[in-house]
Amino acid sequence: MKSNIGYEAPGWRASIVLTLSAWLISVVAPLLLLSAGALAQDTIEARTIPVAGSGNGALDRHVIRLIQERIEGAAKLRLVPSDAFGPTEDGSPVVAIGPSAFSRVRQTDRSADVLAVLVEKGFIEGYINQFPGQIGAVYYDVPLLRQALTGKAILPQATKIALLATPESAEIYEPLIDQLSAYDLDARVFIAENDEQLIPTLNRALSYGDFLLAGPDDKIYNPRSIKHILLTAYRRNKILIGPDQGYVKAGSLASSYTPFSVMADQASEQLLEFLESGEFSSPEYPGEYRVEVNEQVARSLNIPLPDRDWIADTVDQMLREAREESK
Repeated sequence: MKSNIGYEAPGWRASIVLTLSAWLISVVAPLLLLSAGALAQDTIEARTIPVAGSGNGALDRHVIRLIQERIEGAAKLRLVPSDAFGPTEDGSPVVAIGPSAFSRVRQTDRSADVLAVLVEKGFIEGYINQFPGQIGAVYYDVPLLRQALTGKAILPQATKIALLATPESAEIYEPLIDQLSAYDLDARVFIAENDEQLIPTLNRALSYGDFLLAGPDDKIYNPRSIKHILLTAYRRNKILIGPDQGYVKAGSLASSYTPFSVMADQASEQLLEFLESGEFSSPEYPGEYRVEVNEQVARSLNIPLPDRDWIADTVDQMLREAREESK
């Protein structure tokens, strides 16, 4: 009996193991196949978002990398050559880097859902109002009030701001003028009818203002005119604030700006919202700004220049206090 039991037990156990193995295979194998199929399906359905570039390869790659890092695997950004760009077929949005890229996308496919980055509010606002939800944007320009307060932080004694404009661009300063009284500031727009009137009008503006504030006006502030504007201002011992970070290198004393990382944060949020809801949210200015300064200009004009982080923090504080007082 002992020998029979000792002989039959392994066979009995083997039979049970084989039976259980067969059952596990029959149950688990379909689940594994289903999981693999679902994973493959997710991979297949991962959305590719075409990107219309600015033409500056380094800038385009930098912007794409920053946004891709933030949306992770939700979608794949792909830069499309300008001569190969066509209508989108799968309902994916398009990212346009800069105003030229946006215009190119609109000419190619007027029904496309487009997220525009590195564009100014004045350029894109009309499209957003006309096509709500279809056009998203991350504003690149700095609010004029923030630029004005950047000048005030540097020159605390300043009370008057000079604004130089053409007849067509004067309206961009209207909202600013209405906002300044809350900060004990006044401003006046001086109109240059043509190129010949630019410097005489500038001289009148400089006689009025404690500093000159430059807005996003390419007719006034451009590579051809900026040298003459700066030389005229500095001969009068007056500073120029704005219009953007690039002009600080040319000789403007200071300008607020939004870091690329902050713009990428906002762009990725808009993209993720679109992928979830099918619409872009209303664009807003970024919530964080920094300040670029030209220390050489400050030394030449004998202007004590505070730390750039202090300037940005001071502007934020002035804006917060004004909001609290208005409640």
